[in-house]
Amino acid sequence: MDLNTIEEVVVVHDRNELPHWRTGDAVIAGGTWLLSQPQNDLRRLVDITALGWEPAVADDSGLTLAATCTVEQLSEVSRGLPAQWTAATLLEQCATAYLASFKVLRTATVGGNICLSFPAGPMISLAAALDGTASIWRPDGTDYTVAVADFVTGVATNVLRPGELLRSIHLPATAMRARTAYRKIALSPLGRTGALLIGRLDRREDGCGLTLAVTGSTTRPHVLWFPALPSRVELGAALAAIPGQDWYTDAHGAADWRAAVSMVLAHEIREELQ
Repeated sequence: MDLNTIEEVVVVHDRNELPHWRTGDAVIAGGTWLLSQPQNDLRRLVDITALGWEPAVADDSGLTLAATCTVEQLSEVSRGLPAQWTAATLLEQCATAYLASFKVLRTATVGGNICLSFPAGPMISLAAALDGTASIWRPDGTDYTVAVADFVTGVATNVLRPGELLRSIHLPATAMRARTAYRKIALSPLGRTGALLIGRLDRREDGCGLTLAVTGSTTRPHVLWFPALPSRVELGAALAAIPGQDWYTDAHGAADWRAAVSMVLAHEIREELQ
């Protein structure tokens, strides 16, 4: 879609070239959502694709994904990671959770999906389940980090302040070498996500804890942690403790349906990982 209110596009090649933020600015990388509908409040686009960030870097500490890493690149990365990183299968699973064509997946970015902060964002699901940490640039030249589970604060809201820029997402090696189980449901076979739950059971040397990320069905990620595999009763109680107002309703599913199917999927995950 043509954005006929845009007066200027600033292509940034270095952090020092980032312009002073002003009302009417938006960051563009893939732009698959930004260019999909009118953006009448925007006047300037700040293009970060020329910063030249490496899409993915794997080392002993884990996997770091640039905010500009595309979904297609994420799928490619998943096939070249160390064999002991058994959670790498989640990268491909979450990459295919989009309701999008292959053309969109070649352009859409990991960072863009997280910054949109929609409940159905599969990159949010991926990062929340794997203890992902977001690295954020401040306009004053300093950086800070925040857990992706805390980065998203509600439907299309997050912690970013004007002028702040998501730089990367780090997935620690302890999470990457865990066993995982993935469940997704929608109202129709090719429909938008109604609920997306991911379970992660850490190895013995990493504590044997179970992490359950509840996304898609809630207005923000809910990450439940148990020191060991919980009983059905313990798991049910933890899910029941999610506040009622946090279950999401839209055209793709009502809150009560999303809460009910999330409970079913959570128990399926528990059974798979025991």
